[in-house]
Amino acid sequence: TMSWVRAAARRLAGVGAAAVGAGVATGSVVLASDDGLHPASYPWSHNGWMDSFDAASIRRGYHVYKNVCASCHSLNYIAYRNLVNVCFTEAEAKEIAEEADIEDGPNDEGEMFTRPGKLSDYFPAPYANDEAARYANNGALPPDLSLIIKARHYGDDYVFSLLTGFRDPPEGVNIREGLHYNPYFPGGAIGMARPLYDGGVEYEDGTPATTSQMAKDVVTFLHWASEPEHDERKRMGLQFMAAWSLLIVFLLYHKRFRWLPIKNRRIEFKDMN
Repeated sequence: TMSWVRAAARRLAGVGAAAVGAGVATGSVVLASDDGLHPASYPWSHNGWMDSFDAASIRRGYHVYKNVCASCHSLNYIAYRNLVNVCFTEAEAKEIAEEADIEDGPNDEGEMFTRPGKLSDYFPAPYANDEAARYANNGALPPDLSLIIKARHYGDDYVFSLLTGFRDPPEGVNIREGLHYNPYFPGGAIGMARPLYDGGVEYEDGTPATTSQMAKDVVTFLHWASEPEHDERKRMGLQFMAAWSLLIVFLLYHKRFRWLPIKNRRIEFKDMN
């Protein structure tokens, strides 16, 4: 009887494990479809250990952000002073800041007022609050882009693929009104319409403003915005490694010529009797 009970228990355990395995497998399929397509890996020029940002691409990316993205998306953690000596001169950054209307105050009469921006000001948000942003975008809240590259898996590759991935839905896929099909977005339906079209902006350096070029430049700009210390961090890392290399050479020399004779020294005791 006990052997039969053990055999039945083993069979039930096997069935349970199979059911759990099937459930996990089914769940993984559902999650894979809900997560969207995995983006391709692109050769970004700033991703190497010794690579820095392309200042010209950051400058072009700023123009894409200003003319296309800034109407809906904020950049709350970037100030105009951050642009100085990165992609603009101080005079150019001041001119850009002065184009913005910044709410300040209160004044002597206790009233808020609007003034031209200064280098110390942060980029103004397009909406006064989240409720206004949702109302203007059919209930969707456009995310702040300051840390968007760091906040998304696959970073640069994902944002680039999302910006260039808008297309007509395949046959049999129904997209609710007000949403747009993008296979890279989780679920495949996104509230943002396609933002980039060929010739959407005019680059001052004459670079052709294709959709992929604009996506590349704005992704480079957003990566810089999420990591302004990127180039300095890599520079300090190289200096640290160079200093450690010299220190290691010195330690090897010290061990070879100072400690090695001492370690190899032989001491003999002679019996004087």
